[in-house]
Amino acid sequence: MSRELRVAVIGGGHLGRIHAKLLTQVDGASLTAVCDPDLQAAEAIAATHHCDESPVTAYANYRDAMGSFDAAVIAAPTQCHAEIATTLLKAGKHLFVEKPLTHEADDARRLAMLASTRGLVLQVGHVERFNPAFTALEEFGVDVKYVEATRASRFPGRCLDVGVVMDLMIHDLDLVLSLTSAPVRSIAASGISVVSDHEDIAEARLEFECGLVANLKASRVSPLPARDMVLYSPAGFAQIDFGKPALATVRASESLSKRDFDLGTEADNPLKYADTLFQEHLQCEVRELEPRNAILDELHDFVISVQCGGVPVVDGSAGARAVAVAESILQAIDQRSWYAFPSQSEVGANAIPRRRIEQDRVTRRAA
Repeated sequence: MSRELRVAVIGGGHLGRIHAKLLTQVDGASLTAVCDPDLQAAEAIAATHHCDESPVTAYANYRDAMGSFDAAVIAAPTQCHAEIATTLLKAGKHLFVEKPLTHEADDARRLAMLASTRGLVLQVGHVERFNPAFTALEEFGVDVKYVEATRASRFPGRCLDVGVVMDLMIHDLDLVLSLTSAPVRSIAASGISVVSDHEDIAEARLEFECGLVANLKASRVSPLPARDMVLYSPAGFAQIDFGKPALATVRASESLSKRDFDLGTEADNPLKYADTLFQEHLQCEVRELEPRNAILDELHDFVISVQCGGVPVVDGSAGARAVAVAESILQAIDQRSWYAFPSQSEVGANAIPRRRIEQDRVTRRAA
């Protein structure tokens, strides 16, 4: 495709506004339409980026805009992704879909297959793949054995059509899945509802057939934000702070790897050994990383993939795999005792501090 790629943004909320703004900075692309059932929201975004050289039109229904774009960014509520993406793929449109691809694994697999059979680009917005702290970690990605990740935020007041597993944990889940193609052997998980109708705090332990183990924790009701991951391999370990971004790596010296030193002699003076351990045997490197706009980078990746016929960093298959494992985590939560904080009316001298609502959750999901 040699001409400029005409792109529509579907969804006039927080992420829709961000994508519309950044698309105006992507070489080879032009924002031509903004679609949202709230036409005033769509008009406000369109007016911000409209100019005579590059007009932007607002639509209440994305179907009415079909002739004005070649590709679309779907930033609508998750529950709408499957229907919108199916319609647009069948119409021959390339798609960038914000994470999660869908909220059900079967729908995600169908979208990935549909895009593949029609030769269309389907990219999923797992933005942390483009975080410089993660991209700098390539040499650790081959033989990682154990991962710990914590992702926490204040209550967002949005994305409440899904719980914290699909909202936040799926970021780290996608990163872990990018490290191995091995199937998941087992999952153990638990979750707590604090504010919303879904889990707001969750933790999961995943074991893969290759031996990789991942412990993931996520909360969207945390007073302090956190976006951290530690990865351990036989060569050493690495700690990522996605927020700064920052990367610290610790590698074992050759003598430590080969156990080619006299630990008995060293242990005679444990305080001295503790002081010199990082100087002589564990080599620590803190990398200074230049912050980047990862959303802008993934949009560049999307446009280049469409223009050149390539495969994006996070394609539909990767997005569908993340949804499938996230769905399994939710099923594991349902199989355990799943608790919610009590309302004020339930709190009393003899009140149980938490109440089991597993059946309530199953009923809500079925509805």
